[in-house]
Amino acid sequence: MHIPPLITDLALILAAAAITTLIFKRLRQPLVLGYIVAGLLVGPHVSLIPTVTDEHNIQTWSEIGVIFLLFSLGLEFSFKKLMKVGGAASITAVIEVVIMLLLGYAAGRLLGWSAMDSIFLGGILSVSSTTIIIRAFDELGVKGQQFAGLVFGILVVEDLVAIVLLVLLSTLAASREFAGMEMLGSIVKLLFFLIVWFVAGIFFLPTLLQRTRKLMNEETLLVTSIGLCLGMVVLATQAGFSPALGAFVMGSILAETTQAEKIEHLVKPVKELFGAVFFVSVGMLIDPAMILRYIGPVVIITVITIVGKLLSTTIGALTAGQPLKPSVQAGMSLAQIGEFSFIIATLGLTLKVTSGFLYPVAVAVSAVTTFTTPYLIRLSEPVYNRIAAMLPHKWKTTLNRYSAATQTIAVVSDWKQLLRSYFINIVLFSVIIIAIVLLLAYYVLPMVNATPEDSNWMRIATALVTLIVLSPFLWALAFRGVSSQESANIWQQKKYRGPLLLLRLLRIIVAVFFIGFSVEQFFSTAVALLVTLGILALLLLFRRRLQDFYSKIEERFFSNFNERETRVGSINKQVLAPWDAHLAVIEIQPVSPAIGKSLQELALRERFGANIVLIRRGDQQYAAPGKDERLYPGDVVTVIGTDEQISRLFRFLEEADGSRADKMMPAHDIVLRRYLIKKEMPLYNKSIREAGIREQTQGMILGIERSGQRILNPESTTILQEGDIIWVAGSDKRLAAFFKKAQD
Repeated sequence: MHIPPLITDLALILAAAAITTLIFKRLRQPLVLGYIVAGLLVGPHVSLIPTVTDEHNIQTWSEIGVIFLLFSLGLEFSFKKLMKVGGAASITAVIEVVIMLLLGYAAGRLLGWSAMDSIFLGGILSVSSTTIIIRAFDELGVKGQQFAGLVFGILVVEDLVAIVLLVLLSTLAASREFAGMEMLGSIVKLLFFLIVWFVAGIFFLPTLLQRTRKLMNEETLLVTSIGLCLGMVVLATQAGFSPALGAFVMGSILAETTQAEKIEHLVKPVKELFGAVFFVSVGMLIDPAMILRYIGPVVIITVITIVGKLLSTTIGALTAGQPLKPSVQAGMSLAQIGEFSFIIATLGLTLKVTSGFLYPVAVAVSAVTTFTTPYLIRLSEPVYNRIAAMLPHKWKTTLNRYSAATQTIAVVSDWKQLLRSYFINIVLFSVIIIAIVLLLAYYVLPMVNATPEDSNWMRIATALVTLIVLSPFLWALAFRGVSSQESANIWQQKKYRGPLLLLRLLRIIVAVFFIGFSVEQFFSTAVALLVTLGILALLLLFRRRLQDFYSKIEERFFSNFNERETRVGSINKQVLAPWDAHLAVIEIQPVSPAIGKSLQELALRERFGANIVLIRRGDQQYAAPGKDERLYPGDVVTVIGTDEQISRLFRFLEEADGSRADKMMPAHDIVLRRYLIKKEMPLYNKSIREAGIREQTQGMILGIERSGQRILNPESTTILQEGDIIWVAGSDKRLAAFFKKAQD
């Protein structure tokens, strides 16, 4: 019986990947490097073991791997996460990416490489590795520290920049020259499709998943999710973008739904399987002889990557107003390249615009910087201490003042807020209107023209349907209230009434243009001019009905957009931690001095200031454990405290050889929330013990904000007063149910 080469090749690469990753896991090295080594062993350049026979099929599988990697990244991304990143991470990421693009291009030109090789080198060096950093943070137990939040924010922005780079580099590769207008056109086209996909996706998909929830088991949800992902991949490809962009966009849309975590869990095995194939295919393209031949450039580019990213990120963070310590720590954490760099390098090979040596050079640099990343993170605090000791006192004072000044909330003027709102309003509804018109013009109108009999009536009917569909968006573009309070404030100043009226008139003019543009798709320009005025009059005549209809559309959109956050009720607001505290997790080792002792005997709160909020023991878990609860080998405890408190507690609990097993708890296991105590709530004027929060929610009150004062670790006899903001750690579902009942 004949076995297709695809099966034998897949068996070979997965077997090699299994062996190498087990070895790398034992050595506590990133699994990505294990996959790359496996690819090197089964590739055509190494003959120690059997090699892959059909590289074309493996390349197809690797492309599928890229799709699922980007889809999973989108599921973790979400547009809300980008909006919450904040200015500091955004500014830092932009500065770092721009500097590394320039450094990469300059390095390539100095090495005598072509302009295209140098441009792609800049793109390869500009993006750090999310996978490697998260793995290093897990192993070093620093996820809960202040600089880690900055690093994660930078990675989110970098991922988005990398998506844009893929589009721009594809355009650049197609034209083979830097055409400014063509690049600008590609950016505008990208923004247009991103807005259309995002608005349509948020409007329809959460509703679809919500209404079919009872019909969805794990199998159908997985099939539906992958179908949506591949459907968006096809749409993106037909629009002229990379498949990776389509997968990322669909993942980002699904990330806003209540099913996001479940989808991410179901897709994870698929992503890991095809992701492994992708990284193995990366290794298959490595030619050791090529690396030896270009060992000089590999060393130079490695040094540029480490030093350049360290300095550019540090400079960017300081410019964004971050203190010196987290800036240096963030810079030393991001000094590597990874999976997106492979994708960019693969793009150059696929488009046949880069030289053969660039890919193995990029992989070699990634391998070296992956090994150095944990050591750089570990050394970041000593390096900061050395820099702080060397800096003149005047410089440190200036940096501190600058950092404090940038944190001050700036007052946004009425005009600035109004102009921003008008710009968003015009751009958003213009994109929606153009998308609807083009959709009808390209798909509906050809069918109308294909029926010559009564074609005029068909045209009139199609145009009428188009205008009815467009009417709520045309009304919103021309007459929807935007920044009403700011507009009223400006109107009170008579000298600004003229400019304000001009702005309002501008919106109407743009709406009139789009009405004419829509009608002209079906009739002549003269007919379009006559019809436009009549339609504008109808918009004014039926403005109230259109307003009501548009309000329903807007309500549906924002309901879907906020569905994931509002599902647990609107009475609470999740934040990372009260004040400077963080959640962290550690496993109790057999040699720990805490073994067999009760929490009362250990007195961890009194000695270290940290609280144990959850103990997991096998399949059992004990939330808000009592004072008599004892710790045993293998217990996984969730603690909350500041960086310093958690570090001291970990040093006490860690095993004798000094290695740590701590890692962050998944967000769904335990959460930290704050609640406002109101007079009508049954908790009002009761002590913490009488409130029964521990008994009913398995939660623990960690702090109280009262009249500007902060009470950390309050006594159980503390009376809850009106206006108190209490911080509680515990089960998400139990807390939500308890406080929803208290609110009602």
